[in-house]
Amino acid sequence: MPSSADRRIDLNADVGERNGDEPLYGVITSANIACGGHAGDKASMREAIDLALRHGVAIGAHPSYPDRAEFGRVTTELTPEALAAEVAAQIARLAAVAAERGARIVHVKPHGALYNDAAYDAAVAAAVADGVLAAPLDLVLVGPARSPALALWGSRGLRTSSEGFADRAYGPDGRLVPRTQPGALITDPHAAADQAVRLAAAGECDTICVHSDTPGAVAIARAVRRALEDAGYMVAARRAD
Repeated sequence: MPSSADRRIDLNADVGERNGDEPLYGVITSANIACGGHAGDKASMREAIDLALRHGVAIGAHPSYPDRAEFGRVTTELTPEALAAEVAAQIARLAAVAAERGARIVHVKPHGALYNDAAYDAAVAAAVADGVLAAPLDLVLVGPARSPALALWGSRGLRTSSEGFADRAYGPDGRLVPRTQPGALITDPHAAADQAVRLAAAGECDTICVHSDTPGAVAIARAVRRALEDAGYMVAARRAD
């Protein structure tokens, strides 16, 4: 069993997408804040940043396809240049609000369909990298563990963080079960906690996600954090250096 001294893992959630996610900030260590693509506006970004600062939670951007109608969960056909510009604009939007609050963003995690597309489509992954590199902020880029995107982003000089999901089912191929299929969500806190510990023990994940819109998200996050700590992990945001 790893000790908390030599094994840390981040616990993140996608926030700022709707009301009611405030209790999560007392449990998570990193917040991925919607920045205008699928959800979010200046007021919601300001509120999310203030909550993150209050709870000592690392702040990250959660850019997506520009798709509020489908909540960013449907692929939007954009040229690589347009997609890179969209990602850069959303990051800049959150960075500006953070600067107003005396804070800074430290990571970027694509949302929804953009996350899934970038994971296995090199052209999309490259466009995301271009968007992140356009922001002179030395940001960590978050993607799914074992995804080819992580190697591509690393080859571009970006620091990366590999992610696993406590509240999403995985298929035999190691990819997430699509939300359109039965059983895609794990809503039982004990099952989610068990999965989080398995993912952490496999040694391939730097961060574990609990979605704020999963039913019972707060109870799930609490169970996940407790299980990880009981297993000897120090639950903490990735160091910025």
